[in-house]
Amino acid sequence: MNIQWFIDARKARGLTQSELADGICTQATLSRFENNGQLPNLKILIKLCNRINLPLSELFPIVGVRYSEVVEKMNKAEFYLITSKYEEAYQLINSIDIETIEDEHVSFRYYYLNGFIMIFRQQPIMDILFTFDQVLLEEETKDSLIFRLLAYTGIGMVYARENDLSKAEFYFNKVLEKIYNYPVQNMEGTWRVLNIVFQCGVFYSTIEELEISDALLNYAVTICSDNHVTYYLARAAIQLAKNAILKKESKDKILELIYDARAYSKVNRNEIALAELIDLEQSVLLDM
Repeated sequence: MNIQWFIDARKARGLTQSELADGICTQATLSRFENNGQLPNLKILIKLCNRINLPLSELFPIVGVRYSEVVEKMNKAEFYLITSKYEEAYQLINSIDIETIEDEHVSFRYYYLNGFIMIFRQQPIMDILFTFDQVLLEEETKDSLIFRLLAYTGIGMVYARENDLSKAEFYFNKVLEKIYNYPVQNMEGTWRVLNIVFQCGVFYSTIEELEISDALLNYAVTICSDNHVTYYLARAAIQLAKNAILKKESKDKILELIYDARAYSKVNRNEIALAELIDLEQSVLLDM
């Protein structure tokens, strides 16, 4: 509850505590509310709010329709993120006023999403690191762990983008120490673990640690299969095909991975992945 808004509204109308309380409650009741956060009964609170023309809902900015709309926007933004629709995700996140969010879990989710979207939109490194710091500088709790791991992953990604691979590996290693033991409890948790595992797989391919990369990507495929999630199957298969090319495996093996990725991409209607696969297949066929 934002009691300060109540106090500011009273003072803006030039009323003392005694003047506002007159005929509604005792001045002591109002003082205990404003100074100690002790709520009067709902009837009294409504009358006090009405006298200063303050909607009761303004005291509860994180509940009701307004809060539901924020969560719904984040749900859609997270879905756009995992389906590579970064501009759509950006438009949703950009429409959220972080100052209205008081729930720590929701705030962490906002910063994780914003940080990843900033990476894919090629935003400056310092801005991205500052965004992830909003998660990492808070005390670690059981609920915040997955967002901390996502923040470490994002930092690793941005250092890899800047070709500072030693720093990138430092952060990816921090993630790998904990992600295998993270208890996934719902579908959103599955998406987030997949995001982490996939991005780790991509990084280790970048530094040509292909055995580690393949193990992570195949782990991502297993998670998808066990949880009936298809969104990362295409991306994992594409990266496995790229790894197979680097390892100079047989053309048949590479094409099989490409065709698997194409099938997954069609199911998910992932036009970005399909376009990438056309180029990848053509490059393989030209070498045959």
